[in-house]
This record gives sequence, structure tokens and C-alpha cells, in this order.
Amino acid sequence: MTERTDAPGPLQRRGPRPLLLHLTLAMLRSSASLAGLPSSNSASPSWNGPNWTAEAIAAAVGGREDGAARLAAVLRQDRALLAGIAAYRRHPWRRDLPDPPTVWQEGGSRLLDYAPSTPAEAIPVLFVPSLINRAYVLDLAPGHSMLRWLGERGIRPLLLDWGWPGTVERGFTLTDYVAGRLERALTAARRIAGGPIVLAGYCMGGTLAVAAAARRPDLVRALALLAAPWDFHAGGAERAKQAAASVALLEPALGFNGTLPTDVIQAMFALLDPGGVAEKYRAFARLQPDSDRARLFVALEDWLNDGIPLAAPVARECLAGWYGANTPAAGQWRVAGLAVDPAAIAVPAFVAVPGRDRIVPPASARPLAALIPGATLHEPAAGHIGMAAGRSAERALWQPLREWLAAL
Repeated sequence: MTERTDAPGPLQRRGPRPLLLHLTLAMLRSSASLAGLPSSNSASPSWNGPNWTAEAIAAAVGGREDGAARLAAVLRQDRALLAGIAAYRRHPWRRDLPDPPTVWQEGGSRLLDYAPSTPAEAIPVLFVPSLINRAYVLDLAPGHSMLRWLGERGIRPLLLDWGWPGTVERGFTLTDYVAGRLERALTAARRIAGGPIVLAGYCMGGTLAVAAAARRPDLVRALALLAAPWDFHAGGAERAKQAAASVALLEPALGFNGTLPTDVIQAMFALLDPGGVAEKYRAFARLQPDSDRARLFVALEDWLNDGIPLAAPVARECLAGWYGANTPAAGQWRVAGLAVDPAAIAVPAFVAVPGRDRIVPPASARPLAALIPGATLHEPAAGHIGMAAGRSAERALWQPLREWLAAL
């Protein structure tokens, strides 16, 4: 039997997303590096001329040794960036971890049980990830899975995988996610565990977990917040307000798609650190492809580029409310009509604030440790993603979290 000619090809990597933005930012950086050099030399070639030799280009950027040296450095950087992107796209690593059993499902969301055969005394913990990233960052790869590591050490991790927003979810508000889907997942987890459980939220999932814990103390035994943003004006109110101002510009996309597209979300995060992606791809080009560091880089980049669009009503509420008006920190964020007040949470709490977090500035997450009575503050020397799945994640977060859970 001949091979089907219409069979789909292998999944192709598209990252770093959005590629055009990252290449444009790199081009602007290269242009800025050369802009300070005088270009009025009479020997400078015309942009439309055919005489673009290395000597002529050097003359165009100054006609001096420093101009030639700077040009050479810019060209090296550009070549390294393209080499890094090419090396990432052709890397053979693919995530092949099987999903654990699904114990509850609603719409596109499901609850995964990472230790269904644990002893009865195992501590059940429901992990809630962000709405805009795949849940498997907490189960990234062998040796880099927080959930499997905890499952082998007396914890019963349950993971809420929000899934892709379908027709129903595209009309969801934050109230629908918190007072609806998350609370029903909590109810299912409580039934499985036979009693209240620990609720653990990562990134945006932590902010949602605060609201759920405040609303339903009957379901929650304790609360763990891992790099959860709360004060959205900390570390840069003007930048937050600029994000809020983008809502009007994004309305055509929100109205057409019913969601904020993944590439738009990726672009907004990229602009927080315009040169960061290019720098890490240049560094990746220098790694041995079969090294553990290279495989971890590919695993994390695959996850970052595998984002999820955000329901349009949630996008409007987050950008205008969270970022624009700073409603959580101002005490004005409401879920199902009730204000979300961390001070009303009366269960043990663990607040992890990574010190090198560029996505959620430490000053944004740290207030939750002061607002929740008796909360334990943990500040590892790690980044937002590195704390959860990086090379030092076991030391930075997994062990301290497991010790806190055991002490309950």
C-alpha cells in the first residue's frame, strides 16, 4: 500500500511567536547600534547603488575603524539570532509525556489526577494555571514536572486544564470562570478527596484562586499562590495603563474572533522585554543540541509558543480592570457581585514570589503575603517560569512547597 499523499506532515514549530515582531525588534536594535555613527562620508554608497562591498558599508556607517567594528558586531548578532531560531525549529526534542486520568470534565476543561493510587493520607492539591498558557508547564518534561515530583512524595496533585475556549467559553467573563467552572472543579476535587483540599494557583491562576478561596472557604483547606499578580500598578503604573489603553485598538480582533488571539498576547509580553527573546535565542545557538540545557530550552519554548487565546470579555476585564484601574489592589474587583478581599481568607497560605520575575514583578505579587492573615512568604532567587519548571525548580519551589504542604 502506498503512503497517503494527503496525510498531514509533522507538527512544525512556529516560534518564537510572533516571529515578525521579534525580527523587527532585532532589526531596530541593529539600526540603533549604527545610528550614532556619522554617515555623511562622501565615499558612502547610495542605498540604491550596486557597490555594497564590506568596505563601502563600513564607510557608510562612519568610514572609521569603530564603524567597521560596530558593523561587524551587529552582523554577528543578527547571524546568531537567525542561527538560534533555525536550531530551535529543527531540534528533534518533542514532549511525549502521557496525560494522567481525567476525573472530571466540563466543556473544554478537564481535571487530571496525577496520583490516583496514592494512600488515603496523601494531601490533595488542586493546581490552577493561567488562562492564556497551556497547563502542562507544571508537567513539562521528565525531570521537569512539578506535579509528578510531588505525586511521588505524599501529595495528590490534581490539575485543572482550562482547555481551548470553544463557543461557550468565548462568552465567559471572569465570574463565569471563577464562580462557575473553577468552583465546579473545586467541588469535584473535594468529592474525590473526601474533604476540603489545598488550592494552588500559578500566575493568573493564582489571582483566580484568591477569588475562589475567598468565595468558597468550605471547599478550600489551604491556599498556595505561585507568582500570582495582585497589584498591577506596582513597578510601572504607566505601562499598565498603556496596556489598558490598547483595548480600543484591539476591539476589531476581539469582535471578530471572540477572543484575544495568542499572537497578540505574545506580542504584549514580548514588549515588556523587547530584546529578551533575541538574546536567549542567540545564547541557544551556542549550546550543544544534545545537552540537557538545549532540551530544556526547547521544551520551555514549545510551551511558550503553544499559547491559548483569551475570551474577549475576560480580555476586556483584565486589560481595562486589572491593568487600567488596578481593581484587585484597589479592592474593586468583583466576582458575581462580591468584592474579592484577600484579608477575608482564613486558611493557611503560601505565597511564592520569585525575585527575578519579569512577567509578574515581585512588587505585584508580594502584597498578597501581607493581605492574607498569617501567610508564609517564600522568595526564591528564580524567574517566573524557572521557579516552576527550570533547572533549579526543585530547590527553588518544589521542595519548599512540599515542606509547607506536609506541615499542614
